[in-house]
Amino acid sequence: MAATNPIYTGLPTTIFEVMSRLAREHDAINLGQGFPDTDGPEAVRRVAAEALLNRSNQYPPMLGVPELRQAVTAADKRFYGLDVDWQTEVLVTSGATEALSDCMAALLEPGDEVVVFEPLYDCYLPLIRCAGAVPRFVRLEPPHWYLDEAALRAAFSARTKAVLLNNPLNPAAKVFAKAELELLASLIVQHDAIAICDEVYEHIVFDGRAHLPLVTLPGMRGRTVRIGSAGKTLSLTGWKVGYATAAPALLDPIAKAHQFTTFTTPPNLQYAVAQGLAQDDSYYGELAGSLQAKRDRFAAGLERIGFQTAPAEGTYFIVADIGVRSSGEDDFAYCRRMTQEARVAAVPLSAFYASNGPTNFIRFCFAKRDDVLDEAIARLAVWR
Repeated sequence: MAATNPIYTGLPTTIFEVMSRLAREHDAINLGQGFPDTDGPEAVRRVAAEALLNRSNQYPPMLGVPELRQAVTAADKRFYGLDVDWQTEVLVTSGATEALSDCMAALLEPGDEVVVFEPLYDCYLPLIRCAGAVPRFVRLEPPHWYLDEAALRAAFSARTKAVLLNNPLNPAAKVFAKAELELLASLIVQHDAIAICDEVYEHIVFDGRAHLPLVTLPGMRGRTVRIGSAGKTLSLTGWKVGYATAAPALLDPIAKAHQFTTFTTPPNLQYAVAQGLAQDDSYYGELAGSLQAKRDRFAAGLERIGFQTAPAEGTYFIVADIGVRSSGEDDFAYCRRMTQEARVAAVPLSAFYASNGPTNFIRFCFAKRDDVLDEAIARLAVWR
């Protein structure tokens, strides 16, 4: 039989699915995979249900229904002061991961270099490599995840085509500071590169912080693709509705990749997301506020039973140092044993590194009901 693509052949199943399967097998509390355990607003779900019955279920426009594209531009204006043309600068995709895939396929060529930050979401490297491009890593070290200027500058070269930035950053729960983003923007402009910004957690930031899109900084408007996610913003991860905004010269080839990937996204979900994005400020305040309270509740519980936690500035993840609780085992072995014995599942942090990642940290998702978080702490407290 002919050889298959080596990038995917033999590639391990994503760590999120591995740990979720193990959690199901052992009836464990799943704090590994990143999804809430309650659904998003009923009013939004009701729009989707009614549209399924009362509106067309045939192909919507390839770029997305006008209502959603207009809602995305309205949100960009409302939250960030951005003026985006809904007709030429917005694309609806079947999830943010599809938007990322479309960007890599459309914008990268063999031999291009892409600056990425470790730890990183696990789909990034296969997508970059399938485009024939080469990742150049900038490592952020736990527990504070500071961006080292010298390391960032060293990652750029004459072959730099793009920077892939996840902000807020999963799994580190880091929100990049304005000074860090200004440095990054200056290097992108200096090297005439493109910024691909995965900003799916844009509305989940804590302690009075405000999300600052890279596209708003000087020189970045025409060279940035900004990717958002209704799954994260509306707590409806199973819907897989994402959206990308970019200047026409960038969006046009991305849309061409989209048309040969999924072509469209279910129209009833698009209509509902359009309404969801237009919710008033109280919704967005409650989203961040409730998750901040869960972060504080769960972090306090972890610290009380002997874990050390890293700062969690955004997202719905928290990283914990297994330290003295690990009995010398690495993060993979610890997570497996914790799932099997304590019946609490987490994800090893080293899975988010290309190689040689730290082996004494694990990632928990705290976007769960309070009683679930409390039960997880109770189980861990009596487990060694």
